[in-house]
Amino acid sequence: MEKIVALCKRRGFVFQNSEIYGGVNGIWDLGPLGVALSNNIKKEWWNSIVTSRDDVVGLDSSILSSPKVWEASGHLKSFTDPLIECKICHERFRTDHKKEIEEHGKTHDKSQWTDVKHFNLMFKTFLGPIEDDKNKTYLRPETAQGIFINFENVLATTRVKIPFGIAQIGKGFRNEITTGNFLFRVREFEMMELEFFTEPGTDNKWFDYWRKERLKWYLSLGIKKENIKLVDLPKEDIAHYSKGTSEIWYNWPFMGFGELEGIANRGDYDLTQHSKFSAKELSYFNEESKKRFIPYVIEPSVGVGRTILAFLIDSYSEEKDRVVLKLHPKLSPIKAAVFPLLANKLPLSKMARDIYDNLKKSIKESIVFDDRGNIGKRYYSQDEIGTPFCITVDFQSLEDQTVTVRDRDTMKQKRVSAKELSTFLKNKLD
Repeated sequence: MEKIVALCKRRGFVFQNSEIYGGVNGIWDLGPLGVALSNNIKKEWWNSIVTSRDDVVGLDSSILSSPKVWEASGHLKSFTDPLIECKICHERFRTDHKKEIEEHGKTHDKSQWTDVKHFNLMFKTFLGPIEDDKNKTYLRPETAQGIFINFENVLATTRVKIPFGIAQIGKGFRNEITTGNFLFRVREFEMMELEFFTEPGTDNKWFDYWRKERLKWYLSLGIKKENIKLVDLPKEDIAHYSKGTSEIWYNWPFMGFGELEGIANRGDYDLTQHSKFSAKELSYFNEESKKRFIPYVIEPSVGVGRTILAFLIDSYSEEKDRVVLKLHPKLSPIKAAVFPLLANKLPLSKMARDIYDNLKKSIKESIVFDDRGNIGKRYYSQDEIGTPFCITVDFQSLEDQTVTVRDRDTMKQKRVSAKELSTFLKNKLD
């Protein structure tokens, strides 16, 4: 993890928020390469969940909502963590984080700790200039409720029929008692969530379908099979309203296997609650069967930051004297780098610059031009950030209009016609 964190800072993937002021725990900023990786992950998720399907539509709901939303959802009452505080140093811990408590107890007497209190994880704020209970609301801890309160609007404005899903990607905020392990547990994060609405009685079939689909997605983007698995949670570990919850676990270096993504069968809890609290009819009428019912909901949900971390860890490799991020080409922040063999030879630089300009227009992906330092260092620099292909213009290029294309993972080079380079790269990236 220390190497991953150092790489992220050194190469511009992730920066500590407010670092010049000492930093803020549990809040991180994505740098130029980090935001590119994040966007590629979100693009692949959206394509697999929405664009490539006929039964899912998108939504972008607001971060702020009526406080009644969080009352209906149960977040005001039950979105809490058990908290204890050390009276000696005033450090706070979640009681379910037993390893942290045991470590702290070795130096600080447990008899000096407070009783367990329940701490609500939502960030409180106010709508308007007056800070009183009447204007109090909360930053959303999840995007799901924005989908549920728009269920009727989506039905009225689209041609969707059950079974169908509503997906969205957006920010969430949780005032975690303890943060840690880099992007694993943070206070501000981005989520990718799907609420898939089904007819009661078919929910188990769809629950099983989405469990398999989500696991397949990670494997298709290069996560090693031995580092990921699907786990069914026991009843005592799931929400009271859940009919069943599974998690996709990744083999994290700091804890072993643990949660990457959750897939839950939420039953009809959410729509029933919002129907009750809003006095609005949130049922669905099936024209074919002439039945009216409250849909059951299957929810795959994952944090973008945690997904970024899993892909970075899984792709990190040290090979002799080079560090390589073996990211799937679809996720790589930069798809190709173009080099002149020597920076001070004008014909080489001009041809390399022309190729770079043409690729920028034709590939419509992130391509970079680099003529700094020796060619070996340039190759290794691109390996370290996960660039799958490096294109070099050398003296032979001036004679026969071919270039070398170097593969990141094998380090093998192939000569390709400059005219065919765009097609060659498109095929490789696909």
